[in-house]
Amino acid sequence: QVQLVESGGGLVQAGGSLRLSCAGSGRTFSNYAMGWFRQAPGKEREFVAAISRSGSFTYYADFVKGRFTISRDNAKNTVYLQMNSLKPEDTAVYYCAARWVYSTDPREYNYWGQGTQVTVSS
Repeated sequence: QVQLVESGGGLVQAGGSLRLSCAGSGRTFSNYAMGWFRQAPGKEREFVAAISRSGSFTYYADFVKGRFTISRDNAKNTVYLQMNSLKPEDTAVYYCAARWVYSTDPREYNYWGQGTQVTVSS
């Protein structure tokens, strides 16, 4: 089992920045690829970004490329999502998730955090 706890969400104006953190505990954090997903009201959960176990490879949804950066610090059992140039359409609950290998499909992830709310005002 891996326990995940997100933090760093909040209210920000359009064009602003936030950095989300996801702290892992339990099994060896570096054994898992990590993903960030988001879910807006009335919408399905969607892929945002993912990072390989070592951090050597990263993957992004097209709508965040150039604005968001995923990174991880395995010594701290933490994965980050730096979000810049935020837009009102980025408003959602953001979740981190863990899986043995990278995937963009949320249904394939085994472990999830409780989510953190990000609200971007216009």
